[in-house]
Amino acid sequence: MHIQINTDDTVEGHDALIAQLEAEIRDGLSRFADQITRVELHLSDENGAKSGSGDKRCVLEVRPTGQKPVAVTNAADSLQEASAGAVQKMQHKLQSLFGRQDKTKGGHSIRDLDVL
Repeated sequence: MHIQINTDDTVEGHDALIAQLEAEIRDGLSRFADQITRVELHLSDENGAKSGSGDKRCVLEVRPTGQKPVAVTNAADSLQEASAGAVQKMQHKLQSLFGRQDKTKGGHSIRDLDVL
């Protein structure tokens, strides 16, 4: 699973932040690692230098093997909260996506029952 972290001009993407985010993604999505080829995290500050609540935005895009990309967005007061929320949303989305692939709709047909 390849991880790429992107930041906009208003977010300082220093090494400690990048390492923390990569570890958070690896830990949070580890159970899906064999089904994911690439993960991209995009961080932005909607208000720039101004402060405000919920102005940090995180978009997390995952590319499952052989499927279309899946993305979630989360906004919070800090970059860490925004990314943690996005990872949690992605866990639920991937669990739903991969869970549906393993299950077939319905059960046995009434036509398969033995006649008494």
